[in-house]
Amino acid sequence: MIYVLKRPLLIFCLTLSFLAACGKPAPAPEQQVRVVPPEEAAIASLSIHNPSDFARAREAIYVSAADLGLTESQVQHSAFIATSTKGQLPSQWIDRNADGQKDTLLISPTLSAGETLALQITAGTTAEQPKQTQAEISQKTGGQWQDKKYIGGSFANVSHLTPPSQYTDHSEFIRYEGPGIESDKVGYRIYLDWRNGFDIFGNKTGQPILHQVGLDGYQSYHEPADWGMDVLKVGKAVGAGGFGYWNGSQVERVSKLDGHTVNIIENGALYSALTIDYKNWQIAGKTLDIRAHLSMTAGSRLLQNRLTLSQPLDNLALGIVKLPDTQLLTGTLESSGHTYTYLATYGKQSLDGANLGMAILFKRGKLKELTTDEHNHVAVMNVSGQHLDYYLLGAWQHELNGITNEQQFVEYLQQEVERLTLTPRLSLKTVFTTTQTNQPLTSERALYWSQQLANSELNRQAGQYYLGGWDTERDRPVAFEYTTGLLLQAFDDLNKYAADPAYQAVINKMADTFVTEDGTIQSYDASKFNIDSINSGNLLLRVFEQTKEPKYQLATQALREQLKHHPKTSNGAFWHKKIYPHQLWLDGVYMGMPFLAYYSSLFEQGASLEQAVHEFVVTREQLRDDKTGLYFHAWDESRQMDWADKETGRSAYFWGRAIGWLAMALVDVLDYIPADNTELRQPLLNMVTELAADLARYQDAETGVWYQIMDKAGERGNYLESSGSSMFVYFYAKAINKGYLPKEQYLTISKKAWQGLLNEFVLMHPDGSISLTNMVQVAGLGAGRDGSYHYYMSEPIYRNDSKGTGPFIMAGVQMAQLLKD
Repeated sequence: MIYVLKRPLLIFCLTLSFLAACGKPAPAPEQQVRVVPPEEAAIASLSIHNPSDFARAREAIYVSAADLGLTESQVQHSAFIATSTKGQLPSQWIDRNADGQKDTLLISPTLSAGETLALQITAGTTAEQPKQTQAEISQKTGGQWQDKKYIGGSFANVSHLTPPSQYTDHSEFIRYEGPGIESDKVGYRIYLDWRNGFDIFGNKTGQPILHQVGLDGYQSYHEPADWGMDVLKVGKAVGAGGFGYWNGSQVERVSKLDGHTVNIIENGALYSALTIDYKNWQIAGKTLDIRAHLSMTAGSRLLQNRLTLSQPLDNLALGIVKLPDTQLLTGTLESSGHTYTYLATYGKQSLDGANLGMAILFKRGKLKELTTDEHNHVAVMNVSGQHLDYYLLGAWQHELNGITNEQQFVEYLQQEVERLTLTPRLSLKTVFTTTQTNQPLTSERALYWSQQLANSELNRQAGQYYLGGWDTERDRPVAFEYTTGLLLQAFDDLNKYAADPAYQAVINKMADTFVTEDGTIQSYDASKFNIDSINSGNLLLRVFEQTKEPKYQLATQALREQLKHHPKTSNGAFWHKKIYPHQLWLDGVYMGMPFLAYYSSLFEQGASLEQAVHEFVVTREQLRDDKTGLYFHAWDESRQMDWADKETGRSAYFWGRAIGWLAMALVDVLDYIPADNTELRQPLLNMVTELAADLARYQDAETGVWYQIMDKAGERGNYLESSGSSMFVYFYAKAINKGYLPKEQYLTISKKAWQGLLNEFVLMHPDGSISLTNMVQVAGLGAGRDGSYHYYMSEPIYRNDSKGTGPFIMAGVQMAQLLKD
């Protein structure tokens, strides 16, 4: 158990010296150790769990200063360390977002299979660490240009470089023709000219070597040396994971542009990074800027490339040079869009005739197609927004303790895919946050937390929820979809309890921009028969009741019309989507039934309430497990899906958020069934009573919240999850407030769960905002998702997603009401 240390935070001052000016010598490869007084002050405790069945050496754990509750000044003028019972762990403060300020603490533990490591983060003296990474660029000085070649002079490392306009390939101005970046495993160089190739330096030594490379000119590193050699012939390709544009038949390199600028962002013991700015790339009828943010960590071959484009560009291409006598390898493509996969080659493709493996690793959902041209194996990417993150790697046979054959390379790639996909489970408790979350649990404090998260979301996401806004969670334009309505329904709940013009403004803006005067809902497509699309109709019904504007009634009529024609199972349950035929999901009960009941109560004199209740009856019949009382995620009547049991059609696991959707739907639909209609109300009331007792049995006794897979507490990879837990708090508190559950029986459970949300998932930041952490981004059961335990563990763990922030805000409002007396 990780406990939060409560000694006061002490801040120690020290002087930091930075040598980072254009054209001036950069720091030497050896990192200078920061020295602080020996006293220690507790900042936070951190639990790190390895979800894999293999050890993870030197795992990179990133903890932001904002999450730790530290200001920029505190980071700049104090030193902080991470310790376990075994002593201090390797760590480094880094500039993760390349804005010139240290913002993130990188911790580098080695974790055994399934291990949970308990750390404390304190002010203290940073232990000396061997240098294991490096980033550099080196230009000649003291000579002169003759046409496009630099004659004479000597090399000096700089932290910033924009080559002059006459610079091109083989100008002999930049050492090894571009910036370099490396770990103790392998090094890479990027041609800073029209070729834009990514090349590999094989490393025999197990320590950084770039500062030794090319000092005597441009040919020696092509020959074997004590440190290794340049192992790749890039030729006319993009090299080992370079990028360009796929024009339908070949990769066009980043060649037609106005120039490059390189900045060395970090050159540290555990982490090094650089950026390359490509100015005015002319491609596909567009002119755009690109920033490549390249970084490496100790002990890893992976080079992360975070690309930012000044405008969207379809068909961005990633490539690996095509060489003879090699095996083309691809990772699995039948997987969730959030799972990492790879394009790779292996064989005797090193310049010295040795085995060399190269790979690009990317999220499956970003892949548009795998193809090839004369010079490259190509992954064409779907860049929906203006960002693309991917990794590249090279594995040379002669590196220290290197990979020597194809089987080892494939096994290595599979482990790297898992490391990227199944991220370590982190639980962070900070002194800065607990001073607030440990205050007495009152109605006022419950309201405070809902308001704090709502105000934070105004700046992060809710303020963008309108037609033409940007969905930062999905990196795409905002659409009329369930998350949009979910978060703004939470704002409406909060606004009704504690009015704020800012809350009403975002509600009105969303509704007004998506609905035209004739009632058309922009971005909505009824022909898809997607029940997720219905949920935002609840907000339109609320706005109609507030404004009486006819366009909102017309819009909700269109949604109601979809439900009239929506396909159903043989026993009358709505399909989840047209593309998911014969399937009932718990998610869909919440997406459709509260709207159906609400609409029917307003415009149909309740004629469709029986249909709404029937959905719950079928759900209970098909998905409730008699042994546990919990509900399986989904049912496929056709039994055709990979996840469907061939006898029952059920999926295999009890996913917390899916059951949370059902729980919220129960108490929300009851709002619209008249109190005297006991025949319709009773089945739902029975389910409320039954579910409340069953959920209580799976509430974690120590924390008060619930697990991602609810009946697998303690299983490797499973974690306490915030969105489902928030939904259960909403369910309990509202059911008590409405009189569906006895207060004397369930008040303690509700209070423990709400306090658990604060203790386990809330982080306060120095700017006054808060975050809700440890929520699964998505875990649907569509194509490529097998519904296995591994699948539910592999979906990304996010923060501040509307599927969690909305229910948390709603739960806080209900808790404020519950605690009012």
